[in-house]
Amino acid sequence: MSLPPLPLSAISIGVHAEGWRAAVTAAGAALERSGATSASYAERMVAVIEEFGAYVVIAPGLALAHARPGTDVLRDGLSVVTLAEPVNFGHPHNDPVSVVVGLAVSSADQHVHFVAELANVFNTATVIPTLAAATDAEGIRSLFGLGLAHTSSNPAISPASVAARKAATTSGSEDAV
Repeated sequence: MSLPPLPLSAISIGVHAEGWRAAVTAAGAALERSGATSASYAERMVAVIEEFGAYVVIAPGLALAHARPGTDVLRDGLSVVTLAEPVNFGHPHNDPVSVVVGLAVSSADQHVHFVAELANVFNTATVIPTLAAATDAEGIRSLFGLGLAHTSSNPAISPASVAARKAATTSGSEDAV
């Protein structure tokens, strides 16, 4: 098994967040935008942190926002939000956070597996600063090992939509897609 889907619609770069709640809400909105969750999932991610604290800040500069599986999880999914300015979650060692990864899983068994897969991604010391500085969603996908070759396994991104996006970017018109 590999990572859950990370479609382009689940990536937000340079988000301005007033604090950790807004940063987590942005990660939830990206999951919702991708079709992985409904709106209430973001609220549940915030509630988990309010109840249990900043344990989601798993490495310097990185938060892994998530909640238990529930009816608001429509399918497994990932989101990535990079922040224009880092925010504090209240973690004694790993604040401030500049990257929030949202994780939605449909079963508890998959949660442990996906967290282990994400740990493999973040084993390389340069990944978090590279994510934080990213200016391109495809670059972020490639850091997770989800380059263009993997789009067929991601129902939210068809090869045709990737080609259209690349053509629009090349012609200088993001609005064409």
